[in-house]
Amino acid sequence: MGLKKFSQTSSFPPETVEDDLIALQEALQDPNPARRRQAVRRLADVPEGLSYLMAHLEKETDVSVLEVLLQELVRAATPEARAALVQGLRSDQATLRNATLDALRQHPDQAASLVEQLLQDPDPDVRILTLSLLGTLALPQTETWLIQVLEHDPHVNVCAAAIDLLCEVGTEAARPALEAARRRFANEPYVQFAVKQALRRIGGEA
Repeated sequence: MGLKKFSQTSSFPPETVEDDLIALQEALQDPNPARRRQAVRRLADVPEGLSYLMAHLEKETDVSVLEVLLQELVRAATPEARAALVQGLRSDQATLRNATLDALRQHPDQAASLVEQLLQDPDPDVRILTLSLLGTLALPQTETWLIQVLEHDPHVNVCAAAIDLLCEVGTEAARPALEAARRRFANEPYVQFAVKQALRRIGGEA
């Protein structure tokens, strides 16, 4: 069955397996955000549609459309969709970064599957964003991940962010990593202060 090209002002074709990819792709460029949101939802249900959504991610400027697009990528949970979410966190566009974080916050299980990869990202800003995400998810692995950051991450700001979270969730298990961080960053006043606060919260000598 050949594809019929619909104009951007026409309504979408019926919701069938034969959804017109050309029309839906054109609708992603429509000036009306409501039409773009509709196109995103329809493309998410078409086998070939995910690639169009990933290609559109960096181009979309409307927050409401981004929210729907990112929710569909999280729901898809394919390796390609996960890679697109990681790229969203790496983006220079603050709107896209924040929308990606919000989408992951709403799906803790999917977020958890990305944490280890994100904590190994070469960009320290992405690692710090990941820690801010962890602070909102209350995942059972959180303390373990924070300890690993203190043991292996070379960047002082990343470690400081991990220590801040350990002030909230740290247990006695985190004490050795906190003590090691205090020695490793002996010339960083904020790290010294944050470690002291975390150890006080855990209990005992700080």
